[in-house]
Amino acid sequence: MIEGACHCGAVCWRFESEPDAATACNCTICRRYGALWIYGHENEDVFVSGPTSAYMRGEKSLAFHFCAKCGCVAYWRGTQPGADGRRRLAVNVRLAEPDAVAHIPIQRFDGFHSWTDLARDGRDVGDVWF
Repeated sequence: MIEGACHCGAVCWRFESEPDAATACNCTICRRYGALWIYGHENEDVFVSGPTSAYMRGEKSLAFHFCAKCGCVAYWRGTQPGADGRRRLAVNVRLAEPDAVAHIPIQRFDGFHSWTDLARDGRDVGDVWF
């Protein structure tokens, strides 16, 4: 289990499985947020709590949630359930304690040009933390 919280502690998340990787996306919003995302499904393997404000861009298929008090980007949530009725959710692994997530491999994703995974370079969260 991995846990994360915003700077002031008002917004928290819990990830109850082992992620395959943390995604570093270069789309117009992720590169501004500087987030590393791990993915799951709401109230199955990912649980969130605390008051947030949300921002939706473009097609409004994702809502980016941030702490209304300290401003940390905590997670994004799909605005509609998938065909299976489950709602996709990704949490910002940068809100976890470094030792708890340092081993997770980084998966770079080209969300700006090609919308594809890029070749892995062997780095993990611990390599890009600072």
